[in-house]
Amino acid sequence: MIGAASTARLTARRRDEGAEPYGGPCNNRRMADTDSGRGTDGDERGPSDRVRLRRLADQGSYRREDLEAVLDAGFVCHLGLEVDGWPMVVPTTYGRGGDQLFVHGSVASRSLRTAKEPAPVCLTVTLIDGLVLARSVFNHSVNYRCAMVYGLPDIIVDLDEKLAALEVISEHVVPGQWGYARSPSAKELAATTVLRLSLNESSVKVSEGPPGDEPSDLGLDVWAGVVPLRTVRLDPVAAPDLGDGIVVPAHIASGPLGPGSMPVGQFS
Repeated sequence: MIGAASTARLTARRRDEGAEPYGGPCNNRRMADTDSGRGTDGDERGPSDRVRLRRLADQGSYRREDLEAVLDAGFVCHLGLEVDGWPMVVPTTYGRGGDQLFVHGSVASRSLRTAKEPAPVCLTVTLIDGLVLARSVFNHSVNYRCAMVYGLPDIIVDLDEKLAALEVISEHVVPGQWGYARSPSAKELAATTVLRLSLNESSVKVSEGPPGDEPSDLGLDVWAGVVPLRTVRLDPVAAPDLGDGIVVPAHIASGPLGPGSMPVGQFS
């Protein structure tokens, strides 16, 4: 296993290249409490104009700890960029190592490799927590947590760094699997593109709570409330060609697979 040492080397290299961690303010009063650093007083630089929240800004935060909480609770992102003059949004898995994200490049690498300059991307992670049903259709909404990251990703070329980044992704989604399954071969590694994206230009929005009905609608004979939604993890299903006597390993049978998911027995 490559482990934390290589991950730390990846982050240290990014810092050496001039990336500065950003910790901005939190405008969401439901997220802000009396802890140090919360509230609207934050980094004097403030967010960039690209990530500055304009609609429902009171649901937003630029605070690093809020960003990491959303990223660590998900494992599927959507990577948006321009390919051959057209917008493309690619779903893929990711992993966070310190102040940067590692994602599979695959289709996206076509544009990034041929661009004369680093190609800008927008990466989003959205987690749905519930349907908010109001007394009027207009006021229906969704409880959600969403992170948006802008940046100029670089393609990891160094083989050791690429392995370390792939381990970060694998261990984020299925902790313990990297050391259990076969490591990538040289041919597989050469066929894999991994992107590294700084978290320095990012924002978070969180919406939670009951519906916000109009006062004139409160007397309507219509049910209103929240329908919580959760990702439920079911029992593992063995491959049809699995050899006799091979049991489900502990890290898959009961480990924390799929960030944000829960075993069906714990669902309530």
